[in-house]
Amino acid sequence: MSTGVPCGGRRRYNRVAVLRSWLLILVAAAAPAQVLYEVSGRIRPEGHASVTLFGITQPFTTSTFTGQGGRFTFKKLAAASYTLAVFQPGRGEARQTIEVGPSLADARHRIQLTVTLKDADFDPTSERRRHSVPVRELAIPERALRDYLDAQRDLEKRDVEAAEKHLEHAVEVAPRFANAWNTLGTIAYQTRRFPLAEQRFRQARQQDPTAYEPLVNLGGVLVTLHKLDEALEVNVHATLTRPNDALANSQLGMTYFELGQFDSAVKYLERARQIDAAHFSHPQLFLAEIHLRRGQKGEAATMLEDFLQHHPDYPRAEIMRRNIIELRQ
Repeated sequence: MSTGVPCGGRRRYNRVAVLRSWLLILVAAAAPAQVLYEVSGRIRPEGHASVTLFGITQPFTTSTFTGQGGRFTFKKLAAASYTLAVFQPGRGEARQTIEVGPSLADARHRIQLTVTLKDADFDPTSERRRHSVPVRELAIPERALRDYLDAQRDLEKRDVEAAEKHLEHAVEVAPRFANAWNTLGTIAYQTRRFPLAEQRFRQARQQDPTAYEPLVNLGGVLVTLHKLDEALEVNVHATLTRPNDALANSQLGMTYFELGQFDSAVKYLERARQIDAAHFSHPQLFLAEIHLRRGQKGEAATMLEDFLQHHPDYPRAEIMRRNIIELRQ
């Protein structure tokens, strides 16, 4: 499991508090819990692919394969933001943020989705990783692998406690199991145990220094913990490793934002927005705040409008719309 973690900071700015996404992880942007949605999607260009959905604010994962015409379906989804990972043989893996919520659904709670992917969206190194097994993982005992697979099934059932127990047993049996450590770190982050998440991502990095997911995830939690000097180093490394990853660019932009280096922040936040305009890290909100601090009210309003276009069910959407009107006056 490697969702990437939404990162945040600690400082508040009262003037534009509604714009901040620091507390994203506290807010499940969801309709009432009893409302579940069905997402029917199609990959463009058409092709066979495996499709995985990762929860962002809560631990969850589920997978399927495309059928005829590149179609896929996920059922019984809570309203939230998700990372959609598409793996196609010969191309690698591509990721996009998708929204599930009432504004996008019909009366029967069904959402139609078309995922258009360009060659530049794919990470070709994931193709090589799928067809090779690191030497360190060849030594992982079968019972640890079983625990890891059981944890994935637990996460699909949203049984986080059981998943964590399976993963903890997996790393007890196989301390060098980097993927298990990374998944444990993601669960810790999503359940707001940030220092524990940092420890687990560092363990994953120690066991497999070449793995990208714990690198970018560590970069996120370091911003959340306001360890900015190391966050800058790690997030620069992540963007150099995968220049087209929206998460890495957004986190680097957030790091520069926290450091008060707004020109650099705009560069990377805007790059993240161009790569994935719906990205769960909400780069538009940081860009809007920078524009406000510079007295650029029109530009701030434009960023907020762009944000609401991709997140119509955001909990504070109505307040944000009123702010846009004020900024346009």
